[in-house]
Amino acid sequence: MITFCISTYNNLPYLKIAIDSVRKNSYFKDAPFVIHAENCNDGTDIWLKENMHKYDLDVYIDHNDNPKGIGGGMNFCADKVKTEYIMFLHSDFYVTTNWDKTLLEVFDKYPDDKMWVCSHRIEPQMFPNSQNRPGTVILPKEAFGAYHNDFKGEIFNEWAKEFTSANDFEVPKGEGVSGLIRKKDWDQIGGNDPLFAPASWEDMDLFLRMLKEDYKFILTSKSLVWHFGARGSHRLEENNNQSSERQIKAERENAQKWLKKWGSMPKFDKYEMICGLKK
Repeated sequence: MITFCISTYNNLPYLKIAIDSVRKNSYFKDAPFVIHAENCNDGTDIWLKENMHKYDLDVYIDHNDNPKGIGGGMNFCADKVKTEYIMFLHSDFYVTTNWDKTLLEVFDKYPDDKMWVCSHRIEPQMFPNSQNRPGTVILPKEAFGAYHNDFKGEIFNEWAKEFTSANDFEVPKGEGVSGLIRKKDWDQIGGNDPLFAPASWEDMDLFLRMLKEDYKFILTSKSLVWHFGARGSHRLEENNNQSSERQIKAERENAQKWLKKWGSMPKFDKYEMICGLKK
């Protein structure tokens, strides 16, 4: 039915939480689970090898001089999938009870549509200017914690049951890196373009190609996840909320690659979702 997929790089404390929550809280607890770990040097490789049987994981350790990045890692995982659906996850998610079942139910509502379906996110307020945005609710750090060593997962999971019971809405929005899609549709669209490796702009490129193929994007309140933001916001926090020179360089280089490929910059709708190209 479904295969869970995570591509990760040096995010071990949060990866542990993500994997454990998927196996404990998913409806399809025994579904195949593919992990791609690239160029990790924080103990991720060792931990995955030691725990792959405990969590029934298909683990692929990848050390190379030309990083695939998150987009390439997703492609790598997808190539291993033999089920009807692929569920891509962030390595810093905590998933809640039956989050996967409710995503699949969206496909039952629109059986003839090609879709990318996402969970509603809850995130800790890492910076004073953090605000709610479409599909994401920001809560104070004190609510459920903000880091791997203070997160109150079981309490959040109970809170999530109340949230999903009280809310029933869909937002026409896709979230990069994390989403549920039919395997045949992923193969048809061609996955992430390696042009944008190792990271930056690859999700917008994927979504623009999906738009041109009339995909439906849905973010549902009935599926809830906690997103630590450890790969982004926590590292920004450690760097005084400043992007690294490497990040800035990658952004600039991939912006130029985007322009060369598409000829114009992306435009966005009120849901902060790419909706086409600027004229």
